[in-house]
Amino acid sequence: MTTRLLCRWARLFPRCPQAATASARLQTSTVHQVEPVCLMSLSWIRPSARHLCQGTELARMEENAFPYEQTPLVQLVEKASTPEEVLQLWAEQGGSASDAARCLVQLNLRVMEKGGEGILQDPRCESMLETVNSQVSLVWNGSLVGLLRALTMLGLPSDAPLLRSLQNEVLWRIRRLTYRHLAYLVDWVAFQRRRGYENEALTAALLKQLELRWTELCDSRTISILMGRASLFTPSLMDKLEDKALELAESFSAEDIRRVAFALASQNRRAVPLLRALSYHLNQKPSSELKTPLLLDIAYAYGKLNFHQTQVLQRIAAELLPRLSELSSLDVTRCAKSLAFLKWLHLPLFEGFAQHYVSNSGNYSTMQVCNLIISFAKLNFQLGKGEEFYQKVHKALEGSFQNLEPFLKTDVVWSLCVLNQANPDYIFSVTKHDFQKKITGGIVDRTESYRLKLLHISAFAQLEPLGITIQSPAVLLPATQGKAEVSTPLQTSLHTALQSLTSGRTQALRTAVKTIYGWTIDGELVVDSENKPIDLDHLKAPHLHGGGGRDALPAGARRIAFVAWEFPNFCLRSKDLLGRFAMQKRHLQLAGFIVVEVPYFEWLELKSDWQKVAYLKDKLGKAVAEDMAK
Repeated sequence: MTTRLLCRWARLFPRCPQAATASARLQTSTVHQVEPVCLMSLSWIRPSARHLCQGTELARMEENAFPYEQTPLVQLVEKASTPEEVLQLWAEQGGSASDAARCLVQLNLRVMEKGGEGILQDPRCESMLETVNSQVSLVWNGSLVGLLRALTMLGLPSDAPLLRSLQNEVLWRIRRLTYRHLAYLVDWVAFQRRRGYENEALTAALLKQLELRWTELCDSRTISILMGRASLFTPSLMDKLEDKALELAESFSAEDIRRVAFALASQNRRAVPLLRALSYHLNQKPSSELKTPLLLDIAYAYGKLNFHQTQVLQRIAAELLPRLSELSSLDVTRCAKSLAFLKWLHLPLFEGFAQHYVSNSGNYSTMQVCNLIISFAKLNFQLGKGEEFYQKVHKALEGSFQNLEPFLKTDVVWSLCVLNQANPDYIFSVTKHDFQKKITGGIVDRTESYRLKLLHISAFAQLEPLGITIQSPAVLLPATQGKAEVSTPLQTSLHTALQSLTSGRTQALRTAVKTIYGWTIDGELVVDSENKPIDLDHLKAPHLHGGGGRDALPAGARRIAFVAWEFPNFCLRSKDLLGRFAMQKRHLQLAGFIVVEVPYFEWLELKSDWQKVAYLKDKLGKAVAEDMAK
């Protein structure tokens, strides 16, 4: 019983306020005056390394619990500016294994700054390596992890005995390493894995420690390092890291925000609460911290994750506009592509991109020109005075256009059609039978997507005033059996309202009409001179694959196409259509339809059926009146 009571007292005593007083009293006593029991008690007074209940507070204490006392040699080495100075200081003074480890870490830093070939073959460097190898157990924890990284960067082979010895030592001490040391070790393990070398036992033990001790995370730098190596971690650990990042987001630097956002993008983890927090704190950073590469990486990460944050995008545009002259061709195309993924059109910035290309067209590769054109087309960015721009684009594509990969060539021609800049040579090159066979097969959805793009290109040739005749790709590329199309709630509601508009006459209405141009019409009517629907079955329909009936359109009658515009059909925070849907509207008008647009933001305000029918009647009347006014 007495033994149990004493053990319990020994565990609890260091946590009580009297422990500090006792510690001071014991430290003032001389060693020969202290009884053995008091020495044992003194060992218990020192706080234990980690209490689970104390969380990050003790983790911070742990970082500085046993600071490394710098020797005169280490102090001099840290002031050295060249590798030769580091080597010379070691040769003159020598030192312990911990000193040698610190000297090797500093030597690596100086080699990275100043350069140095064959540094490992220098006798002085070999002396440091031998000292570490002979006394590896005496190397301090922080120096041990840094030494692994330094020796790898200096070019020591991964199978070298010293590296194996260091890895074994790290494995033995891994439970005593701080969380920050574990993060640096993860960085080194990831680097070794990319090189094809991996210590499986060390990696398993490291990941286990990270999973068990995640509550010790207490600084933004460690979190950003760990999230940058997210491919090593389990989904549960990534969830915990995201929670910690959200907790500490306020202390993140701009570089930490970039690293975390980039890590999320690389893993396709769309953590919306964390992204919102990062966006808010990024927007508070001064311009001096927002370097151009950082802004481009943020735009890329948001584009890949399809995360829209208007304030951040406006800040990116505001920061990049004065720096356009400093951007490279890669920077311009990369930023344009990222903003196109986000469906965000900033007119001054994109005009700056176009002017940058005009001024520096010689620096753009063919692939970069293609990416720029595709980005402009997706956002339907029409240059006011683009003659010089498109002249340079056509000139850049002259020599290399025929060598483009088939899918990329189709994308480029389709984009030029959206921008109304395609010429007959481009169209002929993608409508040939031999070319079209190259894009068949493979993934069904992809093949169907490019079949529709070829139909759009064919429609451009037929409907736009180019004066050329081509065979329709519909003959060469039959529709594939992909996923069945499902109507959206807006389309379903529109179909119901159109049936009410036509009083349930099925002969007077077509819904979900697939045209030979590759476009789908949500609702088709033919109205007489008094805007009353008439039967469609017996009328000719050149836009259908079968051609419709035999009778011509009556005098004064008009074809009406109702098209529902969903939220994804528009640019971000705008009522401007994306390029694909702007071309759809243009082609249907050229095919003889009066297009009645039904945007989601107007339709959702209508609550009752009679309001929807009245809305359609009003839109129909205005569209016919505008057509008559032309």
